[in-house]
Amino acid sequence: MNILVLNGPNLNLLGKREPEIYGCDTLDDVEKRLKKLFPEQRIEFYQSNSEGALIDTLQGGVSGKYDAVIFNPGAYTHTSYALRDTLAALKIPVIEVHLSNIYAREEFRHRSLTAPLCRGVITGFGVYVYELAMNALLHLKQKKENEK
Repeated sequence: MNILVLNGPNLNLLGKREPEIYGCDTLDDVEKRLKKLFPEQRIEFYQSNSEGALIDTLQGGVSGKYDAVIFNPGAYTHTSYALRDTLAALKIPVIEVHLSNIYAREEFRHRSLTAPLCRGVITGFGVYVYELAMNALLHLKQKKENEK
């Protein structure tokens, strides 16, 4: 499978920004771990602080470039109708992930504009959310193949 792992604003600071909340692993650490654990998958990582760049990258899923997406929209989770609209155009599974438990944090983080358009949401397990999401996507693929 071609899997896009898309990361939104401030995730480039992972490992430096609020390690008591987000942990000490960097996004590069996460990428290396996923590629080591899932060598048979083609995994493309992308991070941007720009909403437009995230939209442009997600649109690769519309054109068939990707088979699935693991998406950490960061703060855009709570504010971006434009990302929500892009997700609505996708016909591939998207798993939304958050390192911290967004429901145990500030009130404004409790609402996700993007989650209703995702196959599922994994939140609160630190960088392990990416591995959980990858396993979920592989499970969905296997389930689909078994239904044929």
